[in-house]
Amino acid sequence: MVKYPSGHSPIQKSDRNNKSYKTNYAGRGMSLEEKINQSNQYYLTKEMAVIHKKPTPIQVVQVDYPHRSAVKITEAYYRQASTTDYNGVYKGKYIDFEAKETKNKTSFPLNNLPEHQRNHMSACNRQGGIAFLLISFHSKNEIFLIPYERIESYLQKTSKKSLTYAFIQKNGYLCPTGVFPMLDYLKALDIYLDELEQ
Repeated sequence: MVKYPSGHSPIQKSDRNNKSYKTNYAGRGMSLEEKINQSNQYYLTKEMAVIHKKPTPIQVVQVDYPHRSAVKITEAYYRQASTTDYNGVYKGKYIDFEAKETKNKTSFPLNNLPEHQRNHMSACNRQGGIAFLLISFHSKNEIFLIPYERIESYLQKTSKKSLTYAFIQKNGYLCPTGVFPMLDYLKALDIYLDELEQ
């Protein structure tokens, strides 16, 4: 039998029918984040931009010391709702953005963009910053940059609970993918910035 790198055997069809089998969702949605993190490192190395992932603020409540040299957090809580995933500086401009993935083929559900994140991006825009979403359509293998001001305008005109794929195609910018960087979202941002100056 072939062993996978994790040491586990591949899942057999009969295992899926077993009621004790549980799907493991750990790490799901990390691929977009990893592409962004590697791209940010590339941008930093090439001195193109300084963009970092924000840490999630947590309050540690209980700690366990299983070994003298090891510390294990056994209980912690989020101090407050996090704002957005990333922020930084590009061409002298403050940028702030959230990265989202969806398996939906026709739309991006807006319940994936909570009100506190909407309020934060709106506040960034009011201060002259540039706020946007990176939305990955997993099934289409496409990632769009969509300026938050266009989402906010859309939300003010409709009561729909999602952004359609057609709306995102029309109002967003397809991000090129490759190796260096893996996700060149700054190229998409440049197109948007050029349009703002016209």
